[in-house]
Amino acid sequence: MDFEIWAQVFINGLLVGGIYALVAIGLTLIYGVMTILNFAHGEFLMLGMYLGYWSYVLWGIPPYVAVFGVFIAIFIFGVIVQSALIQRMLGTQLLRQILLLLGISMLMTGLAMFFWKSDPRQLQLPWSSNKIELGPLLVNIPRLVAFVSSFGIAIGLYLFLQKTKIGKAIRACSQSRDAAQLMGINVKHMYYLTFGIGVGVTGVAGVLLTPSYPVTPTIGIVFGVTSFVVVVLGTMGNFLGALIGGLIIGVAEAFGGYFLGSDVKQLVSMAIFILILLLMPRGLFGRSKA
Repeated sequence: MDFEIWAQVFINGLLVGGIYALVAIGLTLIYGVMTILNFAHGEFLMLGMYLGYWSYVLWGIPPYVAVFGVFIAIFIFGVIVQSALIQRMLGTQLLRQILLLLGISMLMTGLAMFFWKSDPRQLQLPWSSNKIELGPLLVNIPRLVAFVSSFGIAIGLYLFLQKTKIGKAIRACSQSRDAAQLMGINVKHMYYLTFGIGVGVTGVAGVLLTPSYPVTPTIGIVFGVTSFVVVVLGTMGNFLGALIGGLIIGVAEAFGGYFLGSDVKQLVSMAIFILILLLMPRGLFGRSKA
């Protein structure tokens, strides 16, 4: 019996870890290319959740269809934020960058509270509670779809960075801005594109979460903090590390919730975060990888 329970907890953690991985990939992409810590990252996930929610409530568009429009909308919004605010702070003191991004985070949260109030909103779909039975184990279908979609998006993004001309230009900027400029690459435009893609895939992760999690203005804080734990665990700027780190944290939190209670499950990820900083400050992979 204990084995069946632990297997169920492991599966639940793995499914959530897939979303963590997608959120962390967006964060680590931005850091790997631009070397900035996006402290407003979780708020773009929150925005994606609200856009997914209202797309279904107002127009009847299912979240798995709305992801395309949400990605485009948040991509454009991210490019505007990058060009109007963040671009001006690149190369300045780290404290100024942190304060700017924290300010953006608080502004987005405050605006969400102003327009949509702080009441939790739950998206109820006809299949929200459907499950697949694997013997004694149960797999929630919306979470399974979110997990598979997250991995599909992650693989697609990896191939985009590795195989396309634009992807190679982004990787060149991550390795050396000056060398990229000498090769004729418009670094500023690559930064716009990188930030837009990074927050865009995070917004998509938010849409995938809407059938499983209540939407609130502060939910971005929870996922934002967790995404930082994931990227530190997997090494800042490492794409594969973010993917593996997301799965590890998802499973760790699931077992933490089982043994300690769901209200304090994040204590496990915070403990891992502290241990990594103390024992392996460069993360599991030891170096960044664009």
